[in-house]
Amino acid sequence: QHPRDLLGHSCIRGRFPSGVMTPWEFERDGEVVRVDTTGPLLVSIGGGVDLAIDAAIAGVGILWLFEDWVRPHFESGALEAVLEPWWQEFSGPFLYYPGRRLVPAPLRAFIDYIKTPAGHW
Repeated sequence: QHPRDLLGHSCIRGRFPSGVMTPWEFERDGEVVRVDTTGPLLVSIGGGVDLAIDAAIAGVGILWLFEDWVRPHFESGALEAVLEPWWQEFSGPFLYYPGRRLVPAPLRAFIDYIKTPAGHW
């Protein structure tokens, strides 16, 4: 019913390479709630996403990820969505880089790639 209810559940956490573990953040009607969850599994953010999804499907705990990454599992019935009224909208991703002059070739290629509409690569 409320994000604080997660404190009574096993959750699958993610940790950045720096060691930082950010709280899970939810919002509804202007109320922002941050919850420091706990659970039996801690994965590396980025490389551990598939492991986290597989663990959630296996019943290890509740997972907090971008909706697009887990939508197929909701549709198949492998995962069940919780706290939907509290989900935040995500208008990103955003890429920030210094200036438009002298952009290194690999970065320029990446920028051009992500600006290309999906399916036109």
